Amino acid sequence: MEPSVVRRLLDLNQEFYGRLGAAFSQTRGPHQAGLRQLLPYLPAAGSLLDVGCGNGRLAEVLDRAGRCLRYVGVDASEPLLAAAQARASTLRCVQATLLKLDITNEDWRLALPLSQYDGIALLAVLHHLPGWALRRRLMQDLAGLMAPGGMLAVSTWQFLESPRLQRRLVPWEAVGLTPADVDPGDYLLDWRQGGYGLRYCRLINEAELLRLAAEVGLAVSTTFRADGAEGTLNLFAVLTKA
Repeated sequence: MEPSVVRRLLDLNQEFYGRLGAAFSQTRGPHQAGLRQLLPYLPAAGSLLDVGCGNGRLAEVLDRAGRCLRYVGVDASEPLLAAAQARASTLRCVQATLLKLDITNEDWRLALPLSQYDGIALLAVLHHLPGWALRRRLMQDLAGLMAPGGMLAVSTWQFLESPRLQRRLVPWEAVGLTPADVDPGDYLLDWRQGGYGLRYCRLINEAELLRLAAEVGLAVSTTFRADGAEGTLNLFAVLTKA
């Protein structure tokens, strides 16, 4: 994929979460089934880095479970970080630090307060990154941030399994691109709650996710599917260092 197209797609998603982040946050609460299933795999103490933390709902999940750890959440959306900050003010156990960071920048890790983390979460983020090279670079970054014995939890959106979501697919021409400009498996989806917007999404299935993990030296501890009316709309993987 051409660098100019990668930039175009990143800008599209950044514009979406900047303009519609507050509306998006209202649809994302702490009672997601997949987060409950993921909880046993997350560290009970120590530190956790939440990459693309959104409104900070994972911090609330950890807090409710009595996981008194140090939580660092990073995101590039000001509306979502504002929601995360409001949520952090209610936490009783988790010690939360929130940072505005663009994880597509090569030096984003330099702003983190710790150099290693017992747990890292990359939930509903990877499929918004265009191009194999960018996705691989981020996964390599996260592998380098894992403490000895640490884990990385990843989730990717399986939107084509839902007829409802299939109806949200939009032709690339809506943003001045063509199918030839993007990679097979890349899609454009619309959003209709609290305003209209468009997002770039890649369908990252289990085979592609496992290939990506293997390329950066990570082994799969477990995978599972959860969420949505179908119970399969998110693919979760728990990774450790091979």
